[in-house]
Amino acid sequence: MVPPNFMASKKDYYEVLGVDRGAKEDEVRKAYRRLARKYHPDLNPGDKAAEERFKTVQEAYDVLSDSKKRQVYDQYGFYSDNIPPGGPGAGTGAGADESSYGPDMGFGGFDFSEYLNQGRRGGGAGAAGSAGSSFRDIFSQFFGGRGHAAETPTAPERGADLEYSLSIGFWDSIRGTQAKLAISRQEICDVCGGSGSSGSGTTSCPECNGTGNVTQMAGAMKFQLTCPRCEGRGRLRNVCPKCHGDGRIGHSDPVEVRIPAGVQTGQRLRVAGKGNAGLMGGPPGDLYITVRVEEHPFFKRNGDNIEIEIPISVAEAGLGARIEVPTIDGKALLKVPQGTENGQKFRLRERGIQNPRKNARGDEIVQVVIQAPDVHNERTRELLRELAQLQTEDPRKEIWSKV
Repeated sequence: MVPPNFMASKKDYYEVLGVDRGAKEDEVRKAYRRLARKYHPDLNPGDKAAEERFKTVQEAYDVLSDSKKRQVYDQYGFYSDNIPPGGPGAGTGAGADESSYGPDMGFGGFDFSEYLNQGRRGGGAGAAGSAGSSFRDIFSQFFGGRGHAAETPTAPERGADLEYSLSIGFWDSIRGTQAKLAISRQEICDVCGGSGSSGSGTTSCPECNGTGNVTQMAGAMKFQLTCPRCEGRGRLRNVCPKCHGDGRIGHSDPVEVRIPAGVQTGQRLRVAGKGNAGLMGGPPGDLYITVRVEEHPFFKRNGDNIEIEIPISVAEAGLGARIEVPTIDGKALLKVPQGTENGQKFRLRERGIQNPRKNARGDEIVQVVIQAPDVHNERTRELLRELAQLQTEDPRKEIWSKV
């Protein structure tokens, strides 16, 4: 639904994306992709301004990339799921009169007779009030106002979840660790206990002068809407001096997070109940931590596998050998078979990273790189000449048949 103060919260989605109002679909898409990459939370860790801008860009693209939503937005300057393309009542039958619509909004297709009849049947002085009440209900439903529901107390509301990024070292990701974070979150106010008020007294709402309704303009049309400040009650409670009526206060809370072994970049860890406190007795939200693992200069991670490159000599490649190679557990013995080629890969089973969810361990992939001998004396040259005389085949022979 559109909030009661929708006129104050309108956004120029074209300006958000930096495109003209007549922009084509592909222009809108290109502008969105450019801005999404620029403000994506993963590329701006800890930057709340970039995160909010990313949400606004996403919101704008959601409307402007959909032809029906864009039609509604272009017509009224805002979008609501309650408004079909063409205006309220559009497509409800042949009786809908497009010419009856105002400059910014129309009501063709709405049948008010039932609400008028309800008022007439009531009779007396209360009839007009009943009819007016029915019309207020229509408008409150259209604009998302609370209407008569504002007289009921606010229901408990769950607190918002929090998102944080955490960088850890390579070895911490392999073995697991404990991380201590200082989380800025909202907690229940210790003065009012979360009620937001101090005492039981109330005062008249200055926004609506105690009437519970305010007047808003939409183009050339004037609407009476539920007051957003007192929510239609006409009176305000005496707010708590510490939390200013919110029921919550900002607080820096130290949180200790267990980082499980095998965690990798992009993985989200959930800490239950460490988000913002709820409203009116609602439960707190959760804390989500997105992990970024720093790279190691030698070990390369690929999923649950570890990949390394190991140099070997010409003699080891040709004759075969047993060599020691490093693993994340220490040294391991690798058998290099006779006639090994440059770039050939070998697998060391279960020498990779433990995956707690699969209860299995990855492998280590060893790629060998044959190093040319360092010809620094005559004896080495003689041996290579002898080798060349023994191996007379052309190693590039097969290439020419493929060219």
